[in-house]
Amino acid sequence: MPDDKLSAPIEAASVPPRAPLMAFPEPLASLMAGRERRALGDAFGLTRFGVNLTRMKPGSISAARHSHSLQDEFLYVLEGTPLLITNGGETLLHPGMCVGFRAGTDDAHHLVNKTGTDVLYLEVGDRTTGDAVFYPDDDIALDRTGDGRWKIVHKDGSSY
Repeated sequence: MPDDKLSAPIEAASVPPRAPLMAFPEPLASLMAGRERRALGDAFGLTRFGVNLTRMKPGSISAARHSHSLQDEFLYVLEGTPLLITNGGETLLHPGMCVGFRAGTDDAHHLVNKTGTDVLYLEVGDRTTGDAVFYPDDDIALDRTGDGRWKIVHKDGSSY
């Protein structure tokens, strides 16, 4: 029997912003400080995919440019005009545009807000176990800790 509380409609803005899951090194930490994520999928107890309502302040980035080994990602722009940067180059997005990244393609990507106004977008990703994330432009890698959490390390595995 479904939990009515979990399936009741909510205002997306009522979901509190999620604290960052990891502490990235500078200058990435400062660039991502202007990003605010509301974990909408978690508010409903979703376990197979996540949905984030993400706001980027002017001058911020969505994440370090990255690709996933096992996780598909999908972005849908609601407000603003972020710059999408992928292996193929740069594309200015506008509200109503969307883009998907299939797992395992090595198409590293991220959004950059080079405008003077906020960007708001939906970010959807599956929660496949065993996913690895690759960062071609930065000396960072993800490493699993004993409790299953991710931590940021140098690409050679040494700590920050």
